[in-house]
Order: sequence, then structure tokens, then C-alpha cells
Amino acid sequence: MTIESAQAFLLWCLVINYGILLLWFLVFWFGHDWMFRLHSRWFLFIEGTLRQHSLCIHAAYKLGILLLNLTPYVALRLIGLHAS
Repeated sequence: MTIESAQAFLLWCLVINYGILLLWFLVFWFGHDWMFRLHSRWFLFIEGTLRQHSLCIHAAYKLGILLLNLTPYVALRLIGLHAS
């Protein structure tokens, strides 16, 4: 695998992951009541607990994107610039 193909792979992973993050945010923003009703069937949630759990998981997902997609992509871009 060349540096260019690894860069392209990580860039597409970054785009897809941020798309999932955006979709997740929009569903939570516009469908909060629906999500609360759905999840309160399975778990004992009160209103604030669902929001807390969602925000914590959202933050962990963002951190994973930064550490596993963006950081290697930037490192490969720097290697590519240094090599040329």
C-alpha cells in the first residue's frame, strides 16, 4: 500500500465517520422524544440520563475519529510532503 492510497483510505474513513456523527446528531436533535421512548422500553432511563449517555458516547466516538482517522491522515500527509 502506498502512502497515497493510505491517505485516500483514511480520508474516506474520516468523511464516512463524520457523516455518521452528523446523522447521529440530527437524529438526536430532531428525534429526541422518539429516541427516549424507544430506549426507555429497554432500559430504565429518566430524561436527563439518556442525554448524558448519548453525549458521553458521542464524545468517545469523536475522540476515536480524531485518534484513529485524523491523526494518522495528518501524519501521512506530513510524511508525503517531507518525501517530495
